[in-house]
Amino acid sequence: MSQLMIKQVSKKYSNGTLALSDISFEVEQGEFISIIGRSGAGKSSLLRCINRMIDVSQGDIIFNGQSTSHLKGKNLRILRTQIGMIFQHYNLVERLSVIENVLHGRLGHKSTIEGLMGLFTKEEKKQAFKIIEMLGLEKQVYNRCDQLSGGQKQRVGIARALAQNPKLLLCDEPIASLDPNSSTIIMDHLKSISKEMNITCLVNLHQVQVALKYSDRIIGIHSGKVVYDDNKDIDTEKINEIYGSHIELDNR
Repeated sequence: MSQLMIKQVSKKYSNGTLALSDISFEVEQGEFISIIGRSGAGKSSLLRCINRMIDVSQGDIIFNGQSTSHLKGKNLRILRTQIGMIFQHYNLVERLSVIENVLHGRLGHKSTIEGLMGLFTKEEKKQAFKIIEMLGLEKQVYNRCDQLSGGQKQRVGIARALAQNPKLLLCDEPIASLDPNSSTIIMDHLKSISKEMNITCLVNLHQVQVALKYSDRIIGIHSGKVVYDDNKDIDTEKINEIYGSHIELDNR
C-alpha cells in the first residue's frame, strides 16, 4: 500500500472558492515530489488538507493505511506528529533561540503541562543538537532567530520539523522568499534528508527548473486540478498548460 493516497479530494471554502477539484494521486515512502503551479492553483490548500490544518470538502486522504478525514483529539495529534510542515515565512518564534525553536518540534509528543514548562529530555536535546549540526547551524545554536538570515531561518524550520521524527515532510514554497544561493542550500538539504533518511517530501514550488533538478516526480496543478503527474522530462507545452501562460524552458 502507498504511504499517502489522495482520493478524489475537493476543497471548497466558505466564500465559495473551489481550491481543489477531484484530485487523486498516490505517494510512495521516500519519494521526493515537487508540486508546481501558479499562485492560487491550490498547492497550499492541498498540503493543508494532508496535515488536516483544513478539512477536505469531499474525498479522502489516507496516510499509512489510515483515513485522516475524521480523526479527532489524540488521534489527530498523533497524525500531525508524523507530518512535518515547512513554511514559506518560517513560522518561528523570533525572540527564541535556534535550539528552543527546534525543540518546539517535540511539543506534539508532550502533555500540555510538559509543553508549557518546556520539559524536554536529555535525549530530545541531544537529538536537536544533532539535527542543528547536520543543517550547518551549530554556530547559531543559541542565537535568537530574529538575528538569522532568511536561509538560516528556513534551516531552523527544517530542523524543527525533523525533531518530530516525521515520516512525511510538507514544504509550502520553502524557497520563495530566498535568494538563489540560499535556495540551493535549502533544496540540497531537503533532497539529502529525503534520500538518506527515507522521509517522503512534497514540495510546493513556483520554479520549474528547481523542480526538474531535484524531483523524482512532478505534479502540476492548474485551477485546483492535476494536469500533469509524471517523472519524465516535462515539455514546454505541458508547462504552459500548468501555468496558463507561455513559459520557455531553459535547456542549458
